[in-house]
Amino acid sequence: MNAMSISWEFIADCLRSELSDYGGLLHLFESQQRALFGRDPDTVLRLANEIEQHAFAVATSRLERERAVEAFAVENGRPSNSSLRAMLPLVDADARPLLEALINEVNLLIHRVRKTSRHNHLLLSRAVEVHQETLRQLRPNAFTKTYSPAGRVSIATAQPAVALRAAG
Repeated sequence: MNAMSISWEFIADCLRSELSDYGGLLHLFESQQRALFGRDPDTVLRLANEIEQHAFAVATSRLERERAVEAFAVENGRPSNSSLRAMLPLVDADARPLLEALINEVNLLIHRVRKTSRHNHLLLSRAVEVHQETLRQLRPNAFTKTYSPAGRVSIATAQPAVALRAAG
């Protein structure tokens, strides 16, 4: 983006890029979900790292689109915080359906990414809880539950783990 005027075509390209990035992120979350159900911890961990990297790309493309929309608004005498949807009347009538479709698709993918992310978070949290409960059942005296003022449960080891030694 430079000093030249911002066109609706550039904004459409920004939306396409953002759409592609959200689609990639959704794919990673869905792959992670399959790995969670398939009990493949190595893949879950690898995908968590990829998700983190891809989330950065999503944030970058979103920021570029937001800057383009802001510049378009200012160039057209609108407040810099105007939404693209509110500025559609400033765009050629033939281009409005394209921009509306791109906006709708981005919003749909954002919703799907958030939903899948929350689901994966719940699955991971539950897996950790089950693992901790199994350890507590195997060694009940080794863990102490404490509660924070906010009501959060924290589990700490009460004593150092005993190492097995080979006799020899």
